[in-house]
Amino acid sequence: MFITTHKHFKTIIMVATRSLDDKGWVLVGGSVLRLLRVVFLLSLWRMLLPESGEVSGMTRNAVLTYTLIAEVFAGQISVRTGLDGALWRGDIANRFLRPVGIYGQFIAEMFGSGLPNLILFSLPLFCLAPLLGVNPLPESASAGVLFLGSLMLGIAIGAAFDFIFASFMVLLEQHVYALTQIRDAVSVLLSGAIIPLALMPWGIGDVLVFLPFASLASAPLRIYTGTGDPVFLIGLQAFWAVVLWPVAHRLWNANRERLVSHGG
Repeated sequence: MFITTHKHFKTIIMVATRSLDDKGWVLVGGSVLRLLRVVFLLSLWRMLLPESGEVSGMTRNAVLTYTLIAEVFAGQISVRTGLDGALWRGDIANRFLRPVGIYGQFIAEMFGSGLPNLILFSLPLFCLAPLLGVNPLPESASAGVLFLGSLMLGIAIGAAFDFIFASFMVLLEQHVYALTQIRDAVSVLLSGAIIPLALMPWGIGDVLVFLPFASLASAPLRIYTGTGDPVFLIGLQAFWAVVLWPVAHRLWNANRERLVSHGG
């Protein structure tokens, strides 16, 4: 077990350092766009929400913190293991020859690829939050600790989604970017990553909270801002993690052989 963990840790470090190669301007450009996005969203909420009082159980300050933390942890909320790209490039075959499991490989690479942005963008944004008029701290110390646990459960669910979508891509023989766009559109709308589910009209958010997509972003962010019941939200996340991973494992095992028959 120690040897396997060491291999995964080395993979994280290798991918993290490799992602910095010849990508300085890409990181700078992406960071500028993300900063503009969060500034725009914060300005929008300040115009739409009253300074005092609550809207659907959320104060304006809570929504501002929710929006900023969603951007700080955007890479962890919008989980991408890189499996779809490996399938498209055809190097998935080499993965089966490596001395570590296929799930561990992609999850380790996912953590490694997210480290540069977490250090170079997310940490500075968190520190500069007061300049944007936002309190970046969790509602309480316990909320911060529970948020980390909830975030890890969200990552686990997102990784399961990645293997499920990849399995359907193989099964349906569809272009990787077509399914990726569909997944991104659905995830952004239903997860609460941009618009808190509580602020959606006609009580739609009350229904969406029970879907697995809400466990990706809405659940940890509501725990962080103290606007949701941690026991209920974490319990729901644990339920979806237990349900989705066996489904992902079964679909992947059933469809990975089709990679050979289709020349992948």
